[in-house]
Amino acid sequence: MAKGMSHSRAEALSRRVSRWDVYEGAWLGEVKPPVDYGRPVRVFVKRRLKDGAFVHSYYVLTLSLPSKGLFMAKYDARGGAEVEQFRNDKSGLSLEARRKRSFLGQKGYILLTDLAHNLLSDFYHRALVGTRFDNFGPKRIVRDLLTMPGKLVFEGDRLSRVELLTQKQFAGDLAICLERYCSGG
Repeated sequence: MAKGMSHSRAEALSRRVSRWDVYEGAWLGEVKPPVDYGRPVRVFVKRRLKDGAFVHSYYVLTLSLPSKGLFMAKYDARGGAEVEQFRNDKSGLSLEARRKRSFLGQKGYILLTDLAHNLLSDFYHRALVGTRFDNFGPKRIVRDLLTMPGKLVFEGDRLSRVELLTQKQFAGDLAICLERYCSGG
């Protein structure tokens, strides 16, 4: 399920609703999808009063739910995970400070930051969960842990030890996490 981003499309879709149902101070209607999404989808339009005028939003979903009200209840209960994740990534990966002039350059940059997000997430779940770094977000992982000078020493294709600058505050604990991560643990 996803919320549409175009207010003008929401307004246009609202004119195609034939029946509005009341839902917690708003009205919900269903319309035929305006485009072929390549799979069966349902499109709901929400109408609510704001400052004496109607404002509309629309939602696209692939879920098979028995009612519009149940959909809105599920949508409202989804939490703010995506907002928090975007905020953490923006801060931790310095996304707000970097822009490329060309469309392809910006697209490449976005793909690289998606890869960085996935690698950080994998590192966090495989190496940091259950350690003193369990509460670190992307910004602290990048700023306080991954910028620590050191090296991984391999013998053949196997990690033999992790050497970190020992004067750093987290060096000993991070070395253990890195060994666990690199050994596949």
